Amino acid sequence: MKNTALTETHIALGAKIVPFAGYNMPVSYEGVNIEHETVRNDVGVFDVSHMGEFLITGPNALDLIQKVTSNDASKLVDGKAQYSCLPNDKGGIVDDLIVYKLADEKYLLVVNASNIQKDWEWIQSHNTMNAEMRDLSEDYSLLAIQGPKAAKSMQSLTSIDLEAMKFYTFEVSDFAGIEHVIISATGYTGSGGFEIYCKNSEVQQIWSKVLEAGADFGIKPIGLAARDTLRLEMGYCLYGNDINDTTSPIEAGLGWITKFSKDFVNAEALAKEKERGIERKLVGFELDERGIPRQDYDIVDGNGNKIGVVTSGTMSPSLGKGIGLGYVPKVLSSPGSKIHIQVRKKAISATVIKLPFYKG
Repeated sequence: MKNTALTETHIALGAKIVPFAGYNMPVSYEGVNIEHETVRNDVGVFDVSHMGEFLITGPNALDLIQKVTSNDASKLVDGKAQYSCLPNDKGGIVDDLIVYKLADEKYLLVVNASNIQKDWEWIQSHNTMNAEMRDLSEDYSLLAIQGPKAAKSMQSLTSIDLEAMKFYTFEVSDFAGIEHVIISATGYTGSGGFEIYCKNSEVQQIWSKVLEAGADFGIKPIGLAARDTLRLEMGYCLYGNDINDTTSPIEAGLGWITKFSKDFVNAEALAKEKERGIERKLVGFELDERGIPRQDYDIVDGNGNKIGVVTSGTMSPSLGKGIGLGYVPKVLSSPGSKIHIQVRKKAISATVIKLPFYKG
């Protein structure tokens, strides 16, 4: 297992450490519910340094990104980020990722920790245009400062106006006494905030100053368990759960990041699938009675016949009810449709809802 530059710090703070995507990561400090509410109401900081970062540069950088990603990266301007995915050639997804345009001919791709090697090899295999590729994953750390008080609590650490930053924009600026840090108005919690990219040698200073600056605003370190409940309340896909090598972006509700105005890997087949119509769809559901849906629980119809599977599920800390995502036949994918979740020996009634679960 690898450590992040902050692993010892998390241990000293009393974090429960678990193996995740090849790293020793903090899953919780005080408990998932407390940490979840901290991010929803105040501000919390996550160490997500296990994520992967690839730098793609040179005159053919955009051509490569356009070839391997589903979204249209030609729309990016300097200082803008874009959510996208890497389609495979069989109708599924290699990974989902964020593309940052640092400058003309200079892009940063941020990928999931468990897929770093797989993604690198996939992109490299399509690099017939000889764009320059560098894997920076081992050298960089990433902190996610999330919550409604993120901008106010962190303003003293930087010269840029955090409140004025729009969602999915970023700046390279000073932060916590370090120059040339990427400050990105992104995150996977649905409560606003920023993500900070810095070198491993800089992250301890930044972590300490973030906790110091946020002290009056109730900041707490947050683990991966609360990160999961927060993203699930927003209906955000998690790779390995809700999307994988066998799920198409159209089925997963990611048609909005699948742009057929350009050519990309497997575009033709995905366009045909969109035109033909899908047979199953990823939906959000709420349990109608008490119970907790978990990943891999069966979704059944009123007669107990299996019609799908839960891909993510939890007891929502914000809503106080069982929520989940799962694939169901298209005919049962409209909000209001009734399905059942097989929780141990009991089939619990559930209602398909329009995402997100948490409306803020």
